[in-house]
Formats: sequence, structure tokens, C-alpha cells
Amino acid sequence: MRSNLVRIVSLFLLPLCLVLAQDPQTASPKERVKQARDLGKQGSQAIPELRKMLADRVTDVRIEAVKSIVEIGTQYSLDPLIQATKDNDPEVQIRATDGLVNFYLPGYVQTGLTASLKRFGSSIKSRFTDTNDAVIDPYIQVRPEVIAALGKLASGGSSMDARANAARAIGVLRGKAAIPDLAQALRSKDTTLMYECLIAMQKIRDKSASDHITFLLRDPDDRVQIAALETTGILQNRSALSDLRSALDRARNKKVARAALTAIAMMPEEQNRKIFASYIQDRDDGLRAAAAEGYGRLRNAGDLPIIEKAFNEERKQSPRLSQAFALVLLGRTEMTEFSPLQYLANTLNSSARQGEAKAFLIELSRDVRIRATLESFLPKGTSEEKIQLARILSISGDAKTLSALDTLSRDADANVAQEALRAVRALKARLQ
Repeated sequence: MRSNLVRIVSLFLLPLCLVLAQDPQTASPKERVKQARDLGKQGSQAIPELRKMLADRVTDVRIEAVKSIVEIGTQYSLDPLIQATKDNDPEVQIRATDGLVNFYLPGYVQTGLTASLKRFGSSIKSRFTDTNDAVIDPYIQVRPEVIAALGKLASGGSSMDARANAARAIGVLRGKAAIPDLAQALRSKDTTLMYECLIAMQKIRDKSASDHITFLLRDPDDRVQIAALETTGILQNRSALSDLRSALDRARNKKVARAALTAIAMMPEEQNRKIFASYIQDRDDGLRAAAAEGYGRLRNAGDLPIIEKAFNEERKQSPRLSQAFALVLLGRTEMTEFSPLQYLANTLNSSARQGEAKAFLIELSRDVRIRATLESFLPKGTSEEKIQLARILSISGDAKTLSALDTLSRDADANVAQEALRAVRALKARLQ
């Protein structure tokens, strides 16, 4: 009878013991970390419990909770991740930031700062990758609360790495509303954070941001100064032209000089002709290239012989692409076997120079005549040319371009067809 009583009591106590074992308030930190990890395997239904764990007094528990929320990766993850950006631990902030971006750009956590995080006691080490060209498609709408949270983090996170990572995320998500936060972060004196803010402004491409960066055109750090020069050109800040000329005259090295001349070349003014003339035959590839681009954007047909001579004599591919770009701007818009426009289109097949050719073609295809020529070329291109031209036309096209992209969406190559459909969505979003 006694054994039966023990058995009955045990049956009542067992559920209570299980509850206590699972209660975060009674479990040890190690057990709570394991609980957070296990909850991540249960999907969205575990989000409420994981969100509670974001308030845990033990950092490792909060980190594991964020990792699980990121792994779940549904729309229900966004609010908890926004909450986690306010944590006082840099690793929690960094993981939350990358998780927010990952929702809109799947796979980002494998390449973002999270991928390089290593913790040593109470400190963390991380390394920013040099690749910083990720950006979401124009048709993707990001919740305003996400951008607001990242902006606050960029301007006042718990570490410079967390702030710089948030600035990078703002650029990837095209967070225009966070420009004031980026501007504030530019005053931080931290070179990595300043650099990431400038690159984010380049991706957002809102001209109002240019007012916040002029003071960096003389920055003593090459990386920051070059990024500021590039951003000034991209944002077309003509009021800074005198500062750009000064930066060119006082350049500490060729890298700074190239960035300054390239920025000047982006804003055509007749008074810059003498500058371009002095560099069109320079020994430096980058300076020759920038001078040719400047001549092209002046759109003076009288300069055609100068650029044709340079193009025919050039042996380096990068400046030759710039010269081809200039020739098209100066009237060589035909699409024949050895024409400059054909040369640019063919270079889309080159993994090494594709980015350069693509940037030039995006700018050129804003001209309706050149765009029509490229649209006519689409069916004849290689698969890679079709894919890249679809992306280009989604950026520079108009309503008439939709017809060419729609036709391309039925291409026999599945990858081409898929990219064309994506381009249609992007173009429609831009035209709205």
C-alpha cells in the first residue's frame, strides 16, 4: 500500500517538476541557453517565449534567443529583433541587425558581420568584409519601424562595430528615413563607422545627404576621404565642385586623385575641360579613365576626335571602357560589331569588368534612343548579357521598356526568364 502511495504522489509531482525545469526563472543559465536553442526549432509559435528571454539577465541567454529568432526568420521575428537592437550588448545588437536585414535579403546572415563574430568572455571580435554591394530590390517595402530602430542604433549603439553594422544595414535596406542618423554618426571620428555611413548614403542616393559630407572631403584618412569624394559625385553635389578641385590639387596619392577627378567628371561643367585635357593622356589608368568620362558628359561633339584617338590607342581595359562610354555620349550610338556600345554590352560577360560596364550602361540607357537600341539588342545577347541588361533596364527604363522585359521573361533560358520577371517587378515599383 505504501508503494502505491509513493507511485500516486510521483505521478502528481512529475508534471510539476517538468514545469519547473522548463521555467526560465528556475533553470540555470546553461539550461536557459539550451531552452532558447531548442525553442528555435519550433518555428513561429516559439516567438513569444523567445521574446521573454530577450529580457534575461544573462547575456548568453539573450544571444541564443536572438539567434533562434533570426533562424525562425518569419514576419513575427521582426518586432522581437527590433526590441533586441536596444539591448546593451554589442553582439545582441549585431545579431539583431543582421537578422532584420536577413528577413528582407535572405542569406545575409551568412555574409554579414554575424558570420565573423567571435566572443572572448565579455568582449567580442568581428571583421567587416570588403564586399559591401548588397542592396534590396526597389519593390521590397521595409517597415518604417525597422529603419527607425537601425537609425537609432547607428547613431548611438553600444559599440562602434554595432553602430557601423547598423549603418551598413541601412544602406542595404535603402533606409532614406535614417539619413539624419547617418549624418550624426559621421561626426563620430570612427573611420569604420564613417565609411559605412558614406557607403549607405551612396546606396540610398538621396541628394539631401550631400549637405552632411562636405567636411569629409579633406579627411586625413584615405578610406574616408575617398568614400566622401565618391559619394559627392554620386549625389551630384555641384556646390562642392570647388572642394573637389581642391582635393584633386592637394591629393596625397593617386587613389585620392582618381576619386576626386571621377567625382568632378560626374558633374559636367565647361570650366573643367582644362582639367580633363591635362589627364586624358596621364600614365595612371584611373586618371585617364576619369578624364574620358568627363569629356563624354560635356557632350561636345568637337571632342570626338580626342576620345576616338584615346580609345583606338588604349591597351588597358578599364580606361578603354570609360572611353567607350564617352564615345557613346558623344554620338557613337550605333550597335555594330566593333562599336563602343557593343563593346560595353559584350563586357557584361566579363566577371572582372562587368560592374564597370553595367554602371556605364545604366547611365547611358537613361537616353531614350540608347535605351531603345539596347532593348532591340536583348534577344540577340548571350544569357549573361540578357540577365545584366534586364537589371540595367529595370533601373533606367520607362513604361515602354516593360514590353521588352515581358518578352524576355519567356526566354528559353530559365535563369534569363526569372531575371526578366524580377526586372519587371522592379521597374513597375519604380514607375509607381
